[in-house]
Amino acid sequence: MSELQPNSSFRFSIDGSQNFPKFRQIIDSVNNAIAQGSLNCGDALPSVNQVCSEYQLSRDTVFKAYSMLKEQGIIDSVPNKGYFVAEQLRKVFVFLDTFKAYKEVLYDSFVKNLPRNVIADVNFHHYNAQIFKKLIEESIGRYSKYVVMPFHDPKVADALALIPADKLLIIDWNLYRRDGNSVIYQDFGRTFYDGMAEVKHLFKKYQKVIFLYPEFTNHPTETVEYFTSFCIDNGLKHLVQTGSECLDVHAGEAYISVSDRMLGRILEQCRAKKLEPGVDVGIVSYNETPMKKFINKGVTVFSTDFEKMGKAAAEFVTADKTVCVQVPSGMIIRESL
Repeated sequence: MSELQPNSSFRFSIDGSQNFPKFRQIIDSVNNAIAQGSLNCGDALPSVNQVCSEYQLSRDTVFKAYSMLKEQGIIDSVPNKGYFVAEQLRKVFVFLDTFKAYKEVLYDSFVKNLPRNVIADVNFHHYNAQIFKKLIEESIGRYSKYVVMPFHDPKVADALALIPADKLLIIDWNLYRRDGNSVIYQDFGRTFYDGMAEVKHLFKKYQKVIFLYPEFTNHPTETVEYFTSFCIDNGLKHLVQTGSECLDVHAGEAYISVSDRMLGRILEQCRAKKLEPGVDVGIVSYNETPMKKFINKGVTVFSTDFEKMGKAAAEFVTADKTVCVQVPSGMIIRESL
C-alpha cells in the first residue's frame, strides 16, 4: 500500500464535560466525518500516540475506539503505517413515534436489510411537536437520508420542510408529502373496512361491536370513521368508546382495540369474569406483535406488514430513488374472534 495521506482538516470532537465515554466520542467523530464527507476512503487517521498527546487521552481509550472501528470494518490498519478509512460510511436518521413491540419488528427489518456501511441513528418524538422540531433542526446536514414517522401538527410540517426532499422518506402515515420526497405508508381507512368485511360472519356472533379509542391514543381517527361506516352498512349495533376508565367487558360483545394497554385490560376483565375470548366475547387488536399469536390461544389482529415496511425503507436508503409504496394490511384471524 502506498503512503497513507493524512487529512489535515479532520479534528476529533472530544468534550470532557460530557458524561459520555471518550472512546465513544472518538468513534462518533470518525463516523460523522465520514458521513459528512470530510473523511474519505484511504484518508489516514491520526496515530494513537498523536491522539493521546493532543487530546490528553489514555492510550487504552484511543486504542479501544480504533479497535472497535476496525471490527466494524469502518477503518483498517497497515503495520508501521497506521490507521486509515476503509469504506465510505453513510448515516441515516430514523425518527419513530414511540418504541412498541411492532415498531421493533419494523426497525429490526430495516436494520437487517441495510448494507454494512450504513448506520442508523434511531430517535423517538413521542408525539411531542417541540421535540420533533428540535431534533430535526439539529440533524440537518449530518445524515445522508432521513426516515421519519410523522403526526398531525403544523410544527411537524415545518420541520419536515427543512429536509431536502430527495433525502426524506415518510413512513407509516401518508402525511406532508411534497414533490421529490418518498413515502411508504399504510392505509388506515378503506383497508380496515375491507378487513372487517373479511370477518363479518364472526362479528355477527355478537350483539354489539365496540371500538375502543382511548383518550391517550394517537391512532388516526380515519379508522374510527370507517369502522362506523362498516357497522352502519352491515346493520351491526356498535359503539365508539373513548374513555379508558369506562371499559366494562360483557358477554355477547366484540371489542376492537388500537391500544395494547386496553387489550391487556380486556383480557384481565375476561379472566376475572370467566369470559372466554372467541366464545363469550370477541377481541380484535390493532398491530401484530410477536406475542399476540400466543396470548389466550391467539388474538385476532388487524395489521400492516411492518417487516415489509422496514425492508422497503432500507431499499429507499440504498437505492437512491424516489418511492411511493402502500404496504398491505389485513386481518390475521385467530381464536379470540
